[in-house]
Amino acid sequence: MYKPKLDKDIRCPLEYGLEVFGGKWKSRIICVLAAMEVLRYSELRKEMGNITDAVLAAALKELIADDIVTRKSYDEIPPRVEYSLTEKGNSVVPILQSICKWAGLYHKEDYSQTMVHCQKCDYNPD
Repeated sequence: MYKPKLDKDIRCPLEYGLEVFGGKWKSRIICVLAAMEVLRYSELRKEMGNITDAVLAAALKELIADDIVTRKSYDEIPPRVEYSLTEKGNSVVPILQSICKWAGLYHKEDYSQTMVHCQKCDYNPD
């Protein structure tokens, strides 16, 4: 397993926040779970679109370790595992919505391809 040469040097709360929910996939996972509430792995992957299994699994492990997402497994056959946001995870949703609103003011795109979970956000591109 890869081990970084240097320990992470997070010195301010902003750096911590960006480490927890920054990047391409973590914020999307949070938004999808906020919109859909509880999803099985396959449902989450379908909602995410073009994410690979390896990237989704790694992002989920990090979000679980940071107490943003919870993983609940059921002792059934076939096995069932569900993912949802924790209280801490739900608390970050308004922040992500604010970032989305801000970005919408400056980033102009074709909004006909807007993702389903983005349509549930308070942001309206018009």
